[in-house]
Amino acid sequence: MNKMTQKKLVTMAMLAGLSIVLMYLVRFPLIPGASFLEYDMADVPILIGTFLFGPVSGIILTAVVSVIQGVTVSAASGWIGIVMHFIATGTFVLVAGLLYRWMRSRKGAAIGLISGSLSMMAIMIPLNLVFTVFFLGVPTETVVAMLIPVIIPFNLIKAGINSVLTFFVYKPVSKVMKLEKKEEGMLKEPR
Repeated sequence: MNKMTQKKLVTMAMLAGLSIVLMYLVRFPLIPGASFLEYDMADVPILIGTFLFGPVSGIILTAVVSVIQGVTVSAASGWIGIVMHFIATGTFVLVAGLLYRWMRSRKGAAIGLISGSLSMMAIMIPLNLVFTVFFLGVPTETVVAMLIPVIIPFNLIKAGINSVLTFFVYKPVSKVMKLEKKEEGMLKEPR
């Protein structure tokens, strides 16, 4: 195993750990009357890992964090929480990571984060209509009634906050971790 591979694995493990710690420490409801939907910062380290190492690494981080979260911090949600978190965050990091890989710039990061946020919000609509209805036993009418006033705004706000945080901390964090190298006058991360 070469030094870059070792550094990547160590960095990814650290980001996964940080994600779990942030999820444990920073949790609060965003929507009045829907206290069961809590904001957490867990996606920020996952997005940083995605921008550093690419969308596949982001998906791996998402899987690891989803499982650890599902058996520790959010154990009450069980396997449903694991699956929903993996699909929602996985969609977010896949879209953001692919767009950032295609357009490696601040503009590309912004476009990727905005597109990823919108994709996560969109995927949460059918996820809630399937998982909340069929596996949690909530009536379809209740879930449909919550889409516009609760589910869509919650996911947009959560993804939006995590996108803004990622946008502003990604470059400083990657520089501190010395994971960038100077190439042709531009800062680029290893792929």
